[in-house]
Amino acid sequence: MAGSSRRKRQHLGRVHSSSFRKPSFNGEHSQIGGPGFSRVVFCNDPGCLESTSLKYVTNYVRTTKYTPVTFFPKALFEQFRRVANVYFLVCAILSFTALSPYSAVSTVLPFVLVVGVTMGKELLEDLRRKMQDIEMNNRTVIVHQGDGNFDYTKWRNLRVGDVIKVEKDDFFPADLILLSSSYDEALCYVETMNLDGETNLKIKRSLEATSNLNEDSTFKNFKAVIRCEDPNANLYSFVGSLEFEGQQHPLSPQQLLLRDSKLKNTDYIYGVVIFTGHDTKVIQNSTAPPSKRSKIEKRTDKLVYFLLLVLVLISFVGSIFFGIATREDLEDGLMTRWYLRPDDTTIYFDPKRAPIAAVCHFLTALMLYSYLIPISLYVSIEIVKVLQSIFINRDLHMYYEEGDKPASARTSNLNEELGQVETVLSDKTGTLTCNSMEFIKCSIGGTAYGRGVTEVERAMARRKGSPLGQDVSDDDEGGFVEDFSEKETTIKGFNFMDERIMNGNWVNEPRPDIIQKFFRLLAICHTAIPEVDEETGRVSYEAESPDEAAFVIAAREIGFEFFERSQTSISLHEIDPITGRRVDRIYKLLDILEFSSSRKRMSVIVRDDEGKLLLLTKGADRTAELESRRSLQFMDIEIVVSQCQPFVMDVGDACPRTSLALRHVSGHLWPTLWIVKVDMPQGGVPMERRTCMPFGRAPKRRGGHAAMSVCHVAGCQWGRSSQGIHMVMPRAGPDPGIEWSAD
Repeated sequence: MAGSSRRKRQHLGRVHSSSFRKPSFNGEHSQIGGPGFSRVVFCNDPGCLESTSLKYVTNYVRTTKYTPVTFFPKALFEQFRRVANVYFLVCAILSFTALSPYSAVSTVLPFVLVVGVTMGKELLEDLRRKMQDIEMNNRTVIVHQGDGNFDYTKWRNLRVGDVIKVEKDDFFPADLILLSSSYDEALCYVETMNLDGETNLKIKRSLEATSNLNEDSTFKNFKAVIRCEDPNANLYSFVGSLEFEGQQHPLSPQQLLLRDSKLKNTDYIYGVVIFTGHDTKVIQNSTAPPSKRSKIEKRTDKLVYFLLLVLVLISFVGSIFFGIATREDLEDGLMTRWYLRPDDTTIYFDPKRAPIAAVCHFLTALMLYSYLIPISLYVSIEIVKVLQSIFINRDLHMYYEEGDKPASARTSNLNEELGQVETVLSDKTGTLTCNSMEFIKCSIGGTAYGRGVTEVERAMARRKGSPLGQDVSDDDEGGFVEDFSEKETTIKGFNFMDERIMNGNWVNEPRPDIIQKFFRLLAICHTAIPEVDEETGRVSYEAESPDEAAFVIAAREIGFEFFERSQTSISLHEIDPITGRRVDRIYKLLDILEFSSSRKRMSVIVRDDEGKLLLLTKGADRTAELESRRSLQFMDIEIVVSQCQPFVMDVGDACPRTSLALRHVSGHLWPTLWIVKVDMPQGGVPMERRTCMPFGRAPKRRGGHAAMSVCHVAGCQWGRSSQGIHMVMPRAGPDPGIEWSAD
């Protein structure tokens, strides 16, 4: 089964194969075996004597706040952080003395009830955490049992050195080193949303030495030793080495799969466990459940402090007057208050020891005026919080339908803090949103398409007082702008409505060639993987980001359906603007220059069915456009630039912008990019330096200018020297269909 799945998708993993370089030993690897780098893992042999003697922790993880031993000490400490509870504890102790104006039961019983109810709530919430821990620790994963046989076992039973098999859409049960995957290149796609909040997929790749371990039977005699860093909280670094078949291979973060991340777009992977339980990086980053107190509780404490101050003041003044009056009860043998029998009384009313009687009266008054301290207020607040948490758990508006996940209040201590935002620290918009992208509007050749109204437009229109539903378009056709945002979108990522270009009507537009190039670019310039439903024939896409998926889906709905990708080609179903029929076109994929934060764009180089070379670029707002215009000074070849940006109205920008650029490259230009290849690391990113040969004649000099222009558009680095033109581009192979030689 594994082998057939591997053959079925063997080419799809090569989409990103040009992005990686062979790992090499660096200065950090020399520290292996020293302090902080002493961990040794015996792969596929966790029960050996050497491994058991290391006494690594189990894979059992506990996230509860209390244990049976620590519950009462910690819970009581939490209760007596409240000043009212401390006050009533003092009153409960004094109620057993003669100072008490009432019985001990009337003080102790309410106090125990209040503290007990609050502690019971804490216990109930911690039991829920315990149940979640049990559910997580009892999840199952496929583990090698020996002789090439794999079977299911629970997460908590995993040991350091176990070889496991993780299947698509499953979470990794521990920190793993990737050995192989269902792809020939041993790539896998990982979602790290639980770790860093990012929904964009990360790409991991195993060592070439273990990439052929792609079936269960290949692990029958597999033995290896991993030496790596000790457990730490750094999610983005890893240093280690793998000793396999007598050779040492360096390990980097590219081979590390972290616990709680999810396998995506990959049928299965094989990995070896290196960190378990509380040694995993995600648990190392987590802290013990803190003792949090809400603002309401803190403000209540301040009010109680004030009331307690009033209580002490009243008791103190009363005890002073009581001491004075007690001292004057007996003067020269005469009794002022004879009914109190000051000549034969206890210390509490003894005129001869009036100061002591005043102190005793002060303590009695503290208990007598206890009704000033609202102990029941804490109980009322706790009951309200519990009811709020129940409402939160049952709130249909907080139910996530796509993931079938209701809201879950793991603790009710901070309910009133929900939505109370004081400070926002964000590096991008996706941090504050659900990171869901919809194709609503675009501008092609200066004409705006899309009649929907975005949330931003609606909010800005409200702020300016302009009613929605009016003519807010400045284009020639004007037209009524319909509000589609309230309608339920039937296609995820596509909320576009415009009869001018939908249903094949784009062929009747004034510039159908520009529209064709626009959506053709969206259908080609990406790294998405198509999946065809065998029953319905419907094509769906697995992309690294919602943005990329929205663009491909938009192209599909307009009539440019991307349905197949191989190592060397991309296949589309297109509508021929001349005949109006659906035709299949295959574009030969020559290179992919992936998106990076420094380049701010992605490019692909393809050859169409007419033999033309095309450089397709899409990137951040105006980036591709500006680079394309700058490059015009170098070359006179045909260029078409389209901006996929929002229809900007008087209410301002409606949504993020993306620029698209398409360039026809002369046939003699492409070989100038692939003469000399030298691996070179640059900032930890695998790159290659391609050196163009010197151009002796005028046509070749023009070719050199053209090469620099292509670099501008694609986001490559270039420079000139006496040896020729040098460009730094992501690694890829030369076009095998071109023969070229330098004079």
